[in-house]
Amino acid sequence: MRKSKTETAETRRRIVDLAAQTFRSNGIAATGVAEIMAAAGLTHGGFYRHFDSKDQLVAEACSFGLDDMVRSYRSASEGGRERFVKHLQSCLTPAYRDDRSGGCPLVAMGSELVRADAATRRGASNGFQELIDEIAQWLPAKSRREARDQAIAVLTGMIGVVTMSRVVDDARLSARILRAGKDEIGRRFGTNPPRRRGSVRRRRRG
Repeated sequence: MRKSKTETAETRRRIVDLAAQTFRSNGIAATGVAEIMAAAGLTHGGFYRHFDSKDQLVAEACSFGLDDMVRSYRSASEGGRERFVKHLQSCLTPAYRDDRSGGCPLVAMGSELVRADAATRRGASNGFQELIDEIAQWLPAKSRREARDQAIAVLTGMIGVVTMSRVVDDARLSARILRAGKDEIGRRFGTNPPRRRGSVRRRRRG
């Protein structure tokens, strides 16, 4: 019995969703099509009824993950500037760091996306630009160009912070990297609380 177009579309979406999670968790090269199809409860041969190649699946999975991020940014924006800044800072927490199958595809797959095909890089570029636009609208800047430049610095900084917090083998250093990243976002948006006098100890001259 043939599946309806709605059922076929839902199956395809489920495959893309699972692929996005698995690619982020295990990497693109280390993840085979058979593994993803098995997780979806489908046969390996059935893959080619939905996709022409693994490259096509990678492109759609990357765009899927970034679209989800853009939606979360826009949802946070609806709550105003303070909520948006808190949303950004929530991406620099131990829970976010430890969620290897979720979060930002640019963090989890960035090194492999560099060598991806044109369609995948185009999707990654489009998603990056949309995230930049969401961040830029809340930054205190004199012009749109300046706001976008600052937003680029914020987003690429966040990507680097999460990446390095996962790379280092020292738990305390990892936590410190996340804290520094959150503080930097607060500084950029002017939301850091004023530092108490004397909170930073001066070294004694010896």
